Amino acid sequence: MSLALDKIDYVILQKLLEDGRASFSAMARETNLTDVAIKKRVERLKRKGILQSVTANLNYKILGYENPIYVQLRTEMSKNKDIIKKMQEFDFVLELQQVLGEYNLLAKLVVPNLENAEQFINRLGTIDGVIDMKTLVVLQEVKKTNSLPTQALQKKL
Repeated sequence: MSLALDKIDYVILQKLLEDGRASFSAMARETNLTDVAIKKRVERLKRKGILQSVTANLNYKILGYENPIYVQLRTEMSKNKDIIKKMQEFDFVLELQQVLGEYNLLAKLVVPNLENAEQFINRLGTIDGVIDMKTLVVLQEVKKTNSLPTQALQKKL
């Protein structure tokens, strides 16, 4: 489902992706609108669910955590709700997605060290309904972007 956005909406979204603290007045100058008009557009983007939140982007490595670890879990579908509920309670789990494929859950973890990772992953394996797991340890982040796809912008502008 695609909602109708105009050039100004895309400028606002791009500016917020680049800097979540971008001021309404700076965006207003760039778009030739008023601060109030920008504020109303941001509120509309939030109401429509397009802009879910503006958050901090933390560098976990500097905070003393290992690179992220992704864990693919194959689970018994009948126990998925309980497994998801349990996974949501764990601090080390930053993200949890239900996915299609051989494995039906994908978790992104951050842990202070690999010893903690091993203990936590072993703990995941004891959850009732978890059949199998695969782990992927990130060696280096090669690309991470805070922007809208260029193709989408070109179509709209």
